Formats: sequence, C-alpha cells, structure tokens
Amino acid sequence: MHFKARAGQKLADQRLQENLKKLSTKFVSARADAITEIDFPATRAELKARRNRALENLDVWLDTFEREAARRGTTVLYAETTADAARLVADIARRHDVKKVIKTKSMVSEEMRLNEVLAQMGVQSIETDLGEYILQINDNEPPSHIIAPVVHKDKDEIADLFARTHHRPRLTEIPDMTREAREMLRPQFLSADMGVTGGNFAIAETGSIAIVTNEGNEGMCTVLPRVHVAVTGIEKVLPTLEDLATAMRLLPRSATGQKTSNYFSLLTGPRGPGDEDGPEHMYVVFVDGGRTGLIGGAFQEMLRCIRCGACMNHCPVYQKIGGHTYGWVYPGPMGSVLTPSYVGLGNALDLPQAATLCGECDSVCPVGIPLSQLLRTLREKQVERHLRPWRERAALAAWGWFARHPGAYALATKLAVRVLERLGDGSGGGGMLRRLPMMGGWMDTRDLPVPKGRTFRELYAASRSHLG
Repeated sequence: MHFKARAGQKLADQRLQENLKKLSTKFVSARADAITEIDFPATRAELKARRNRALENLDVWLDTFEREAARRGTTVLYAETTADAARLVADIARRHDVKKVIKTKSMVSEEMRLNEVLAQMGVQSIETDLGEYILQINDNEPPSHIIAPVVHKDKDEIADLFARTHHRPRLTEIPDMTREAREMLRPQFLSADMGVTGGNFAIAETGSIAIVTNEGNEGMCTVLPRVHVAVTGIEKVLPTLEDLATAMRLLPRSATGQKTSNYFSLLTGPRGPGDEDGPEHMYVVFVDGGRTGLIGGAFQEMLRCIRCGACMNHCPVYQKIGGHTYGWVYPGPMGSVLTPSYVGLGNALDLPQAATLCGECDSVCPVGIPLSQLLRTLREKQVERHLRPWRERAALAAWGWFARHPGAYALATKLAVRVLERLGDGSGGGGMLRRLPMMGGWMDTRDLPVPKGRTFRELYAASRSHLG
C-alpha cells in the first residue's frame, strides 16, 4: 500500500542502484548464454504443456502423491491458509519436542511467517541459505529476490554485518566471508532437531520432494535432523519424474544461467532399514494460501510458475527499485500478479501499475506465462471495481468516448495540438514542453517536443496533396 513512497526512496538510493546492476551483468547475461544450448521455444512449450497437465487434474495428482508418499513412510498434511500451515509445522515441532530448527530458503515459509511462529513457541529457527542467513542476522530483514535474496546488498555491507554480529575481525574477501558463515552455521546443523525446507517440485508417481540449491545446505537440513518437514504450494506437484526432468532443463538456466544447479536432492520418505542417514520422520505440508482461488479463472496460468526469478531479473522496473518496494513475499512481475491474487486487489493497488508492459517478462518466462496480459487484466478489474482514483477513471472514460467517436476525436486532437504549440511557444523550453496541466507526475521526469500545430492526419493529407 506504500509502493510509490518506497519506490521513490529506492530510486534515490545510489548504493542500491549499483547493487542492482548485478541483475543485468550476471543473471541476464548468464541466462542468455545458457538457453542457447537447448531449443528454448520447444522446451518451454513442452514444460508448459506438462505443467498444464498437472494443474488440470491437480486433485488427482495430489491424491496420487499422498498415497505414494504414505506408502514410503511420509506423512502428508494440507493447510488451507498460510496460518494453518504454520500451526501444522508448530504442532510437528511440539510433538517431537523440537528445540532448534534449521531451514533452507523457502518462499512459502515466508508466506507462513514461520520463523515468527516458531519463535513465539520458544523454538529457535536458523536460516542456512547464505543469503537468508545474512538477512536473518540483519534484524530479520525480508528477502528482496526469490532466488538471490540478498542481491540488494554489496560485499562491504555484508562484511560490516559479519564483523558486528560474529564479533570477529572484518573480512573482505568473499571466500573468507563464506568460510566464516560456514563456521558459524556448522554447529547449528549438528545440534538441530528438525529441518524445514521448501520443495521446488513434488513428484506424484514416487511421493518424492525435489529440492534445488547451490550451497548444499538442503542436504544438511534433511539428512542430519531427526525430523524433516517440507512445505510447498499445492501447485508444485508434477505427475512424473519425466516431468521433473523437463523442468530441470529450464529452472537453473532461467534462474542463474547454469546448466544444472550445484545440488539436487530427490527425497523419498524417512530413513528406512539399512539406510545410513536420513530423518526418522518426514512430513510434507501442502499449502493452499489462495492458490485454489486461481484455478479455473483468469489467473490460473500463474500457477504454472516455477519460481525461477527470470521475470524480475529482466524487468526494467524491478531492476531499478528492487524487491522490498513491492511490500510482500513475491516481487517483480510475478509478484505484481500473485500478490493481488493472494491478498486481495484492494490491498495491492499499485502493483498492477508497477510495470512498463514491455513484454520482456513474457519472453523469458520458462513456462510461457503471459504476465503483461495478466497485469492488464488486473488493471481492468481495478477500474471496474472503482479502485483507481476518480480522476484517472474519468480520464479513461473520456478517452474511451472519444475513441468510439472518430469525428469528435479528430476535432479534439486538432484543438489539442494547436494548444500545445502555443504552450510550447511560451514555455521558454527551446522546443520542448517541460510542464503540462494535470500531468505533474508524468512530466517531472519527461520532456515532450513541441508539436508543429497540426495533427498527423493533417500532415499526412498535406504530404499526399503535395505528392499528387
């Protein structure tokens, strides 16, 4: 609800502007190189079809997953709301007398505010993804990106934070800083009672959870503790391992520009007889949290999203303001559609407007989600529900009337272009319009050339007459 104010602050933050350049210099260029190694259009079409197949029979595949997971010793639970999901995880921790939880990065657990819920019951929760760990020790700062949660910070900021928090000499080399974080986290891994992870995908035919990371912390969170809990959205289910293989050709390439992620875990049930490692108990918590409300509607295509972050990496708006401006868990173009869908359009008034509609997000999405069209649909809904300012709605209504009456439109444009010419003559702007009535916000950062006093139609007709 404070998007505009936050955006202004972020645009004025020169350090943030420098840090966000990493999006284009690293993620965008790396993705561009990585997709040349595959037939991207064909692979995307295939993954889109497979994701649609899963969503069209979502209840069937969830039932299949539950049956196969239970057969392998996993307990499957369902939560209608994110608060319900947090309570289920808290109940599991209470049942197993858990005192410490180690976590991998999970955007669903951010939706659940899980760390906060666990803290209220006296359970310590430690983030083990390096980016999330940095944010946690920085007063539980929220992530600004779904793949690179700390992309908004630079090395010096993190060096200062480590020295202040760890009470050690300040280090400035990334390998040294990484080792320091590893030394701080290793005792936490070894002493935790329960591991909580997300789930990139849930495979119905085997009852497995697939987890992708680049740091290997997911292995420590799922192998060492007595209890493993995976929390994921209901839309993440895939029917078969073949579907998973197709998804994995595009997920790492779209996210970080890698052919494959450094670590890939396929977890199927708790430790069995003869197994040397693994948890004694495994749970999967499927979260609805508003997702079923999208099924069968105009925004069902958003459920195909595989959370790669490509749309925000390429978005010219996100590249300038970062993720915290968006005000909820999911930033960028995908967040501008998901947030209004999950929390209500009236609670996210600015997000459908937080895009240029350039279509870059459409072109890079690995599952072919028409994000710009969905943003247009949200804008239309805002106008229909009178959620936009009355001046804006009045202007759009006037434009619509003129567009339906060509004669009136032609007359109005003739008058307008002549008025603009006179305004330009008296502006002292050297052929540029610096200000226009009722367009202060737009003209604050834009100048317009003074028109020559005739419309395009008039100029075109004159040119044809001259040629004739």
